[in-house]
Amino acid sequence: MQVEMNLPGRIEAVLSRLEQAGYAGYVVGGAVRDCLAGRQPHDYDLCTAALPQQVEELFADYHVIETGLQHGTVTVIVEGEPVEVTTFRTEGRYSDGRRPDSVAFVSHIEEDLARRDFTVNAMAYSPIHGLCDPFGGQEDLEHKQLRCVGDPDTRLQEDALRILRALRFAAQRGYTIEPETAAALHRNRERLEHVSAERITSELLQMICGAYAGSILMAFSDIITEILPELSPMIGFEQHNPHHKYDVWEHSVRSMESIRPEWLLRLTMLFHDAGKPATFSMDERGIGHFYGHPAVSYDIAQQAVKHLRLPVQQEQKLLYLVRHHDTPLGCTLRSVRRKLAVHGEEIYRSLLAVKKADCIGQGTAPQNLTELLQTEALLEQVLQENSCLTRKDLAVNGHDLMEWGISGQEIGRYLSEMLNRVLDNPACNTREQLREIFDQLQTQENHMELTINGMSAGCCVRQVKQLLESNPAVTKAEIALDSGRVMLYGQDIPLEQVEETLAAAGYEVAI
Repeated sequence: MQVEMNLPGRIEAVLSRLEQAGYAGYVVGGAVRDCLAGRQPHDYDLCTAALPQQVEELFADYHVIETGLQHGTVTVIVEGEPVEVTTFRTEGRYSDGRRPDSVAFVSHIEEDLARRDFTVNAMAYSPIHGLCDPFGGQEDLEHKQLRCVGDPDTRLQEDALRILRALRFAAQRGYTIEPETAAALHRNRERLEHVSAERITSELLQMICGAYAGSILMAFSDIITEILPELSPMIGFEQHNPHHKYDVWEHSVRSMESIRPEWLLRLTMLFHDAGKPATFSMDERGIGHFYGHPAVSYDIAQQAVKHLRLPVQQEQKLLYLVRHHDTPLGCTLRSVRRKLAVHGEEIYRSLLAVKKADCIGQGTAPQNLTELLQTEALLEQVLQENSCLTRKDLAVNGHDLMEWGISGQEIGRYLSEMLNRVLDNPACNTREQLREIFDQLQTQENHMELTINGMSAGCCVRQVKQLLESNPAVTKAEIALDSGRVMLYGQDIPLEQVEETLAAAGYEVAI
């Protein structure tokens, strides 16, 4: 089959000069693959029979950078763009499982292509010589099949990162992995321990964002748990619960597929139920429960992400989403305001996306998705109200309270009490009405209103209620699960002591 590639002018110019000087020159690798697949290449790598010094001499009138002479690569700047030119080469042993100990320059393109990872990447094209495809890469491309060049064990042992590269490519492009290559991926997975965390993370995050990531994670779960061993208890763990159609791993993968392809959100879905195996219990009816699993999932994710070395801010957001993935987001305007005040808009929207994906991944309760869509509509309504959501948004501040005779830590408590009232009734956020609320609070020292973060089920409410009422100063505690709103009744309730008691049990006083 005759192949013609429409190459950029700067690429054709470099190839033409090489050929005119008597050196064969080719476009190689991913650019050829993408052109044949009908995709626009992001960049073009060239290879040639010319030695690095000969390339430098040949392009002496250009700016030339000695990118990697020991590996045969120089970079020529053409029309302001870098063009990498590498001499045909073979490679020696890979002692570190990453890079060759040595390279040897050769004269023929076929010898160079023999060292490459997959057949679809082992093709070269020249406007003069046409397509060079000694390993059947074009046919594999047409069949959307990924196959190692030569012996797959040898290719993977040369550079273990090729294991993840294969999964990433299949997840992004929807290719099947040829059986012998797939078997070698499984066999050589332990070699990933020799690959740096940064290289693993780069491939993993691209992989899970692929349109076909779900099927790859299901078929190669042993490779995923090789790099994230904390996830291994999820594989095949049956939930024994009418709300769940799939085991914990399949549910997590299906949930991951159901959220938009942003790596932080997709990684959240992989971790969100990691704590279920450790918290599993079965009641007398044979129904499985996972009380407290979000907190355990948080601990597991915290340990697992150490392998990945993510940016600190993104890591903290990931852990927050895992910890609160099961927390109700409210079903009334009042409760949505409270949750929005606790989480902020960005996190609230992310949690809403997480809960939608979690619901889809259950495969059993589509009506729950309708409820979440209603919550989303309430969110938009609250945002349009431009509601007061933080103490900074109140119509009064600490200076006002000092004028009214309050000082020290009491200022924060009074502002929080006022915010609680305004969250229930936004119209109260005027200086006049807040002064009335202040006067009322001074005569009602026998109760305190809080919003507590971390409750996600009835068992949590019972535990929080017991913790609060164990304090001698508290005579009664009333709790609303959907908003996390708590009313404490008693005399001189010590707020700091209450916060410490809840924090020790994994709960947080948010307002």
